[in-house]
Amino acid sequence: MTLNSYFPQFLEWMHAGGASEHTIRAYHRALKRLGEALGPEAPQEALNAFPLQNFVGVLRLEELADSSVGQALAAAKSFVSWATAEGIYGDNFAKAVRGPRRQPRIPIVPTIGEMKHMLDGEAVPSGWPERDRLVLELLYGCGLRNSELIGLNLEDRIKQDELIIRGKGKKERTVPMGEHGIAALDNYLPGRKTVLRSTDAIALVLNRRGGRMTTRSIGRMVKHIAQAKGLSSDIHPHSFRHACAGHMLENGVHLTDIQKLLGHSRLATTLLYGGGPTWKRMSESYDRTIKR
Repeated sequence: MTLNSYFPQFLEWMHAGGASEHTIRAYHRALKRLGEALGPEAPQEALNAFPLQNFVGVLRLEELADSSVGQALAAAKSFVSWATAEGIYGDNFAKAVRGPRRQPRIPIVPTIGEMKHMLDGEAVPSGWPERDRLVLELLYGCGLRNSELIGLNLEDRIKQDELIIRGKGKKERTVPMGEHGIAALDNYLPGRKTVLRSTDAIALVLNRRGGRMTTRSIGRMVKHIAQAKGLSSDIHPHSFRHACAGHMLENGVHLTDIQKLLGHSRLATTLLYGGGPTWKRMSESYDRTIKR
């Protein structure tokens, strides 16, 4: 069989295993590039450590970002790992292949004062200020990912102050809502009923046409509000998640509790969610935590 003929089987395996559609699309693009580099009729034996390392070099010569090269290599390594488990390859030769070394990036996040300015005071003119306020409260107060927010359904409010969140890999976690979040949700629900479309009856956060919002529409909304409030145009939905983690730490919340709230499987991932003075405090908290 040709190498390309195995790619759909691998992607179907990823889908069955609960991988996100975003990840599957990214891996599909990367494997398509790999298949094109080796040739459409290349046999499975054409892929080994040497052409795979050469593939990394070709991507770097195209001046792609190190993160993009790393993602493409991750897709290829995942495929080879699957193919080895399936008996297509005798050993996992991809382990020997090295990609660009990625340096941890300390993100710049809104300060507590900037977040207060975003959430308080006069509302930014919009067609649905109650909905917009709820979105901001869920991103910041609950630390949700953009994809988690748009995936919320009405039934996911299991208590007045608790939500069930379905995160990466379809893992579920419970997140608490503070009084501001509860108030924002209760203020939004009456307006939701007036625009509701039957095809999206279960969706919690709707657009003005009554359908489920998208990650892009959330991003545009957040950027519009930030600019209207005089803040950086670089603020996006994930900035709120970083701000949630950093500001909770500044207020004395333990790093492992922040990890549970954000749904990170590794504490080291939570460590990256900080900026400015918070970064040092997070590092210190991490050091104390791993010694226990």
